[in-house]
Amino acid sequence: MPTKQSIFKGLNKNIIVLSIVSFFTDISSEMLYPIIPIFLTSVLGAPMSILGLIEGIAEAAASILKAFSGWFSDKLQKRKAFVVGGYFLSSMGKLFFFMAYAWPMVLFARLIDRIGKGVRTSPRDAMIADSCDAQYRGKAFGFHRAADTLGACLGPLLALWLIYAMKENLRIVFFIAFIPAIIAVGLLIFFLAEVPILERANGVKLNFDLKKFSPAFKRFLIISAIFSIGNSSDAFLIMRAKDLGLSTAMVILAYVVYNVSYSGLSLPAGILSDRIPRKFVIASGYAIFALVYFGFGIFANSLAIWPLFFIYGFYMAMTDGVGKAFITDTVDKELRGTALGIYYCLTGLAAFAASLIAGLLWTHVGVWAPFVYGAVMAVFSCAAFIVLIR
Repeated sequence: MPTKQSIFKGLNKNIIVLSIVSFFTDISSEMLYPIIPIFLTSVLGAPMSILGLIEGIAEAAASILKAFSGWFSDKLQKRKAFVVGGYFLSSMGKLFFFMAYAWPMVLFARLIDRIGKGVRTSPRDAMIADSCDAQYRGKAFGFHRAADTLGACLGPLLALWLIYAMKENLRIVFFIAFIPAIIAVGLLIFFLAEVPILERANGVKLNFDLKKFSPAFKRFLIISAIFSIGNSSDAFLIMRAKDLGLSTAMVILAYVVYNVSYSGLSLPAGILSDRIPRKFVIASGYAIFALVYFGFGIFANSLAIWPLFFIYGFYMAMTDGVGKAFITDTVDKELRGTALGIYYCLTGLAAFAASLIAGLLWTHVGVWAPFVYGAVMAVFSCAAFIVLIR
């Protein structure tokens, strides 16, 4: 068994604080995420195309803001204000779900929540990279993702208990989700420390000129965008499980299964990427995504949902934190926030298109179509990653 010292070696106070904050925030967010598509379609009567529209618009807004917040945090050489402000906005967004009686209000609530995510994400991830030595970068991002996703395991379980206790009153769940979110904001205010960023020479200006970035980073951007065009919102996986006959409670439990594997493998995947080239870990994640999406598309038995959700967590563990570590490996320290922001913006806009395409394919072609489409895009991206990334 690894010792306490070995587990936390290379992880300082900021990384641990940010990980705990993500833990509480994901308890809050994941209490809501698996029930929002069910609430939207079953309670408010919105069609699947509206679900795709809401998810696409919300994620696109977050993605654009991630680019600007990352750039501003590099320009100002300050990150904490963006992190605190972003988490605060997301906590406020939780309250608007409680007041939603039509789908436009759900769109507004989701938008406020994602705006907060857009403001905080790039500066937060840059702060994680700033706070650790390069040899522990994969471990730091993996530890953060593990804590984040542990919260994502507990959140749906808490939502499930509340649904039972409150006799399926989903609005009460929306209201209670605000509590852990605001606790996270308090932790940031009192315990997160600003990290000095490398001083730049006078007259040097930050901009989005890709000439400043390495060829490896630019190739990674292109391949990630192609992959993201097929990577629609996880809300479609949730609705596929519902379509195959799982009850609301079973859908939430299946989503927990995904988060359990995601949380459990994030730290090992990050440590592995510190020891072997990160591209092999990421490419393997893309391959797993293709298999899982193909399975969601072709299997018509609800029993298949459980192993598919579990294996889906492997993909996330092998690409999310590891991908961020890869980006920060390939850019200069004073450009990390900008690089992460560009990455989030490009892939987020591609994911916006993916969710719109998935909603249309589901509605006009068949429920299997979004998943087969996503699998094909993932296979192409995996091959491109192995060949082009050096």
